[in-house]
Amino acid sequence: MNAGLGALRKPVRTVLRWQLIATAALTLAGGILAGLDGALSAALGGAVSICAGGASAVVASKGSGRSAGEILIGALAAEGVKIGVIVILLWVVLATYQGVVALAFFGSFIVTVLIFGMAFFVREYD
Repeated sequence: MNAGLGALRKPVRTVLRWQLIATAALTLAGGILAGLDGALSAALGGAVSICAGGASAVVASKGSGRSAGEILIGALAAEGVKIGVIVILLWVVLATYQGVVALAFFGSFIVTVLIFGMAFFVREYD
């Protein structure tokens, strides 16, 4: 099965698009309120969540889902990957970027994580 981003189902593609839009808006707001460091911090916060959500979706799309147990194992694996990617990327950003604006970074991260949770509400077929 093709597990690339093009193979992802409509709800995941939709929320990834929403995350990109929210990140762009928050990057603009961070730039206006806190300058270049604020804009970069907001962009990095959104990017952490987008990367983690995308990795989680790719892992989830690889599952065959023949039984309830396989579906549960696939969902747990996807969540484990998502949490692992989040922890690693948060650490990388906070350890390497000395000019991070915490409010912009964590605000953008939290908003985009919440948006990814909205995939449940997106209908598969219109």
